[in-house]
Amino acid sequence: MSKILKVRNVNDYSRYVGCAEQHPLVSVIDYAEVSPIRHSLNNYSVYGLFLRDDAGVDLDYGCGKYDYNKGTLLCVAPGQVGGKEDNGERVAIAGWALLFHPDLLHGFPLERRIREYSFFDYRINEALHMTDEEHDLLVSLMRQIREELAGKPDGLQQAILVSYIELALNFCQRFYNRQFVTRKIENSDILVRFNSLLHDYFEDKLQLTLGLPTVQYCADRLCMSANYFGDVIKKTTGDTASNHIRRFVIRLAKNGLAAGETVSQVSDRLGFEYTQHFSRMFKKQEGITPSEYCQGLRN
Repeated sequence: MSKILKVRNVNDYSRYVGCAEQHPLVSVIDYAEVSPIRHSLNNYSVYGLFLRDDAGVDLDYGCGKYDYNKGTLLCVAPGQVGGKEDNGERVAIAGWALLFHPDLLHGFPLERRIREYSFFDYRINEALHMTDEEHDLLVSLMRQIREELAGKPDGLQQAILVSYIELALNFCQRFYNRQFVTRKIENSDILVRFNSLLHDYFEDKLQLTLGLPTVQYCADRLCMSANYFGDVIKKTTGDTASNHIRRFVIRLAKNGLAAGETVSQVSDRLGFEYTQHFSRMFKKQEGITPSEYCQGLRN
């Protein structure tokens, strides 16, 4: 049975690593001040940004593993499990952590907007690898948050804390966008593998038992989270992964119609449950119905 630390609030984790309580809803930890610490496999009910500067620490996250490199950022959200199970060993680590409870955001626009930061759902092997400048900027923000926490609370403290956190998240989004660009060759390879996967899917007739391929299916087969996969495809092609799948399906449909198959035959072969669903997708993509497309071929 795995030993899991339930991080119901920010200070559950702070107490575990030996950091003094700073605020009921926010905690900033400088690992240099509490290291060495014991490992912990954490079940989070809070948001967390973990900036690790030590290499060679093997961590679990969901079903995967990751070896941290210096300047790596991992973002976690409520409902996720990550870390490494406590085996009694104390390890020296370096870096920073920012944890905040969802209740901190109550009444602020960030409460709704935080769902837009898709990197909270990335897998561990999709963590952010920051440049030295990016690393230093994020650390400076964590220091400012900690200074604010050390001051006397007043009527503006919560708003200031939320503003700092939103600024940190926006910088993280910018850094991830930079990473997508600098890893363009890798991303192009992902697109090639995506197209190959779609080709094999229909070649193996999986659509007849599984239906049309989904973004989640493709992401799983390519060993990525759906969010990260979707972001890579959007940055690489300018379009969504789901639209890419639909365009692939329509190309197959056009080939079948041009070869003399009926609309119903194409619909069945491509795995549509109902012909009208196929016709609706075709018209949405092409602006005409499959029948009108066939008529155009005959003319």
